Amino acid sequence: MKPMAPMKPMEPMKPIPGGETWWPDDLGEPSTSGSQNRMRYAFFPKRQRLLIEQDGKLTTYDSGTHRISGVSQQDSEGQSLAFTSQNGPVKLEDLKQVVV
Repeated sequence: MKPMAPMKPMEPMKPIPGGETWWPDDLGEPSTSGSQNRMRYAFFPKRQRLLIEQDGKLTTYDSGTHRISGVSQQDSEGQSLAFTSQNGPVKLEDLKQVVV
């Protein structure tokens, strides 16, 4: 029986790539972001902006005094979005859309 060959040195690990940035650079980093059912969102508290991308269409909302921390969908088609803020639930239709 032949002796085992010595182990070769391991290659250094490559860093895990970060997530894709899909929002404009001038907004900075979001405090929260997520996605579900062909929809993704990102909240930027310093700019009071909530971005929603749904089926490839990006829409910007003014969050006012709300500090968004999460999202829920009321039906499986994602037609009714609600967000969680320090004041409780916030419906998307209650936020003012911003024309960019």
